[in-house]
Amino acid sequence: MHFVVCVKQVPATTSVQIDPKTGTLKREGVESIINPFDEYAIEEAIRLKERVGGKVTVITMGPPQAESVLREALSRGCDDAVLLTDRAFAGADTLATSYTLAKAIQMLPDPVDLIICGKQASDGDTAQVGPGIAERLDIPHVCYVRKIVEIKENYIKVERMLEDGVDVLEMSLPALITVVKEINTPRLPTLKGMIAAKKKQILRWSKESINAEEDKIGLTGSPTQVVKIFYPPARQGGERITGNDAKEIARKLLEKLHSCGIV
Repeated sequence: MHFVVCVKQVPATTSVQIDPKTGTLKREGVESIINPFDEYAIEEAIRLKERVGGKVTVITMGPPQAESVLREALSRGCDDAVLLTDRAFAGADTLATSYTLAKAIQMLPDPVDLIICGKQASDGDTAQVGPGIAERLDIPHVCYVRKIVEIKENYIKVERMLEDGVDVLEMSLPALITVVKEINTPRLPTLKGMIAAKKKQILRWSKESINAEEDKIGLTGSPTQVVKIFYPPARQGGERITGNDAKEIARKLLEKLHSCGIV
């Protein structure tokens, strides 16, 4: 079986900085990591390969330095990697991103059985790209999967996590799932895996490589755009109400609320 994992390179949460002049994220010199939710997708794909056989292809869209997250995925047990890198892809929103990834998946030489994504990216938190890929490919999908109960050649059964319980759902393959952290514990790369990953060839595809339409990628293909990113203003100190006992404090609070027109 052929499993595909879509991953994203994101800034380490402790390293996020905003340029005060442009209102955009500072990416130069900022540590980047695999999106934490994607680590569970990588691990689950490798476990499925060990369980039923096949191979795992990992794909990401980003600048040339995003190759590092693909190398890490290879060191953990993925077999092939594709980097979608082109200036035309820059500025893509979730719609343009899902289109680009779907086009790349269609260009893979081997038929795909299951696509696995993390439930969301830590820098965007939209959880839209995974379902967007499935819609572009016209395949069934389930989000928030916490367990793969059974998988066969043309069939998969999964448990979807809900706020008040669990859904058990069945789908035909090919299909797409997004996974939550409850699904597994990601393994660490081995020394042997890291050495092998350094030697592995990573395919680099541009917009021409995937036959992408110009008006559906990057900023041009993005109906939503981030105009500015900024830190929220610091909160000012509040007013402390004191008194000799609870009744006095409650009376003062009520008077304050009356004076503010709240009650």
